[in-house]
Amino acid sequence: MKDMERRIIFATGNEGKMKEIRLILKDLGLEILSMKEAGIQADIQEDGSTFQENAVIKAKAVMELSGAVVLADDSGLEVDYLNKEPGIYSARYLGEDTSYRIKNKSLIDRLEGVPNEKRTARFVCVIAAALPDGRVLTTRGTVEGIIGYEERGEGGFGYDPIFYLPEYGCSTAELSMEMKNKLSHRGKALRAMKELLREALGAAKEERNP
Repeated sequence: MKDMERRIIFATGNEGKMKEIRLILKDLGLEILSMKEAGIQADIQEDGSTFQENAVIKAKAVMELSGAVVLADDSGLEVDYLNKEPGIYSARYLGEDTSYRIKNKSLIDRLEGVPNEKRTARFVCVIAAALPDGRVLTTRGTVEGIIGYEERGEGGFGYDPIFYLPEYGCSTAELSMEMKNKLSHRGKALRAMKELLREALGAAKEERNP
């Protein structure tokens, strides 16, 4: 394998995400680096209209800068009662620098008086892989739940404290890391991507060594 194929760069600076990513992808046997760890700085314009478009934009941009296999995700929270807001704008909802405590309170306030059956929501994650040979792979994962009435739990990050899983009786911020990776939208999309990468990188190796 060439050096660039011994590593995967994940186009994020979010340490919470990197913990999940490394845990799930560790058995690929490749070094998993964040953009910062790979020494890549890029101001990428995420101007897609869907999670998939934005993930592909990020992955391709960083792959062109690095020449490595690059993964990128675009993920967010869709609240059905709010016409699937905040959706692709989840990270920028109420402003990129606004704390998630404020974002979470805003969503709870907007659902004041709304009963459980109308508080349905889901986390969505699309992961794109941009390979140096020009191929682009994508996977999608979702997890269904409802918006809670208050923040609960200290684990996770972002909207986790208000995303309630009725069948488990807790928010995603109250799950163990192991259980969260098993159930989460990102975990599902990452496991599917891991299998696609095994096939893609294995096939590329066979082509070079027939």
